[in-house]
Amino acid sequence: MNHFLRSFALCSLAFLLAASPTSAGWKGGVAKANITPQEWMPMSGYGSRNNKHAESKLTDLWAKAIVMEDDHGHQAVLVTLDLIGIDRGTSMQVCKRIQKAHNLSRDQIALSTSHTHTGPVVAATLKPMHYLLMDDANKKLVGEYAVFLENQIVDVVDAAYKDLGSAEFTWGSGTATFATNRRNNKESDVPKLREAGELKGPRDHDVPVLLMKKSGEVSAVVFGYACHSTTLSSMEWSGDYGGFAQIELENEFPGAVALFWAGCGGDQNPLPRRTIELAKEYGRRLATAVVKATKASMHKVEGNLKTRYEEVDLSLAKLPSKEELVEQSKSSNHYIVARAKMHLDNLAAGQEMSQTYPYPVEVWALGNDVTWVFQGGEVVIDYAIRIKGELGNKEMEDVNVWCAGYSNDVMAYIPSLRVLLEGGYEGASSMIYYGQPTIWSPKVEETIIDSVKRLNKKHSQ
Repeated sequence: MNHFLRSFALCSLAFLLAASPTSAGWKGGVAKANITPQEWMPMSGYGSRNNKHAESKLTDLWAKAIVMEDDHGHQAVLVTLDLIGIDRGTSMQVCKRIQKAHNLSRDQIALSTSHTHTGPVVAATLKPMHYLLMDDANKKLVGEYAVFLENQIVDVVDAAYKDLGSAEFTWGSGTATFATNRRNNKESDVPKLREAGELKGPRDHDVPVLLMKKSGEVSAVVFGYACHSTTLSSMEWSGDYGGFAQIELENEFPGAVALFWAGCGGDQNPLPRRTIELAKEYGRRLATAVVKATKASMHKVEGNLKTRYEEVDLSLAKLPSKEELVEQSKSSNHYIVARAKMHLDNLAAGQEMSQTYPYPVEVWALGNDVTWVFQGGEVVIDYAIRIKGELGNKEMEDVNVWCAGYSNDVMAYIPSLRVLLEGGYEGASSMIYYGQPTIWSPKVEETIIDSVKRLNKKHSQ
């Protein structure tokens, strides 16, 4: 009888284990879609281009999507884009379509851009650069590209879902050192300062790596780096160093898709720069760091996938009055004029300026070890350093807090309090080109950090 009961108990346990949702294991799917403009159209990135069209193509631009699903069926979708950024309106429309198609909530989707400066104008991103200069023909091209882009993003997510199957995820990190703090180092002095080991200012040289294997073969390589994509300024479509790094990795791992996301590199530049050779070299160095990490002791992703998202009211400083906008519209600075007239046109249409901006913050727990933070805008390096210091596991050999900028909505630079008080381009004048009516309030850093901590805390509850 005891033997019978023991056998029955073992069979019952085996049945329960087989039926348990945790026995299904993790799943993943990946896909890529070409988002290179189908017609020559205005390039983004530099106001000096004055709505000039791209003249040739150095590399294609890509939308890439990876779907991750944990043992319990919870999913997350990351989309990486070789673009200068994405505006709130486009982001919201894309996410609504993805949510509806795949029964997701907003926290399960992250859109990350590479911030390449050799890509097209994207809808309303950096609007004052084009507000007064763009003629009807160019407006039509920009509008048509926005529709094409939206459809390609939705389609690539659909394709990644079709690829969904049993997968193993591992993570690690590497190092690449070409990012340099542009606020603290004169570009012409960088080679000498680097050789002497005297580069100044905060920086983040971590290269987070996520590897997906299916049937034992690498099918996706996800990696990030905190540095501006400004190696190139030519009139050629390209993904800059991030694009070249993706090409290198897809050659290294045949059949795999490489996905690049930009970190908090708002005040970091690839220096020296301005040549194709340098862009390719930085791409090789970044890819080498990734490959080196994959050949080290990668950590298996175990535990649950958790996703959180919120939009916090990020306060601006004192808003300009209508009279002040009228005065600004008479400025000798074309971009100040464009911003002022844009807001005056909005006021005339009954759209009041808001004292706050709905700023997106997203935090994913990738299993038991990795915390992945996605912030909107051009985030400066101080955020990555602080978030890693406050959330990171200092006992881990690899960096287990990943900080992405340029995600979900690229509405402006996001300075830390230090950078805001110092002023300069990242702290003040860049707001002109993004069309924000004034600078951020001194609450900017603490508001965002509080949101990150709040979302991260919910993961542990």
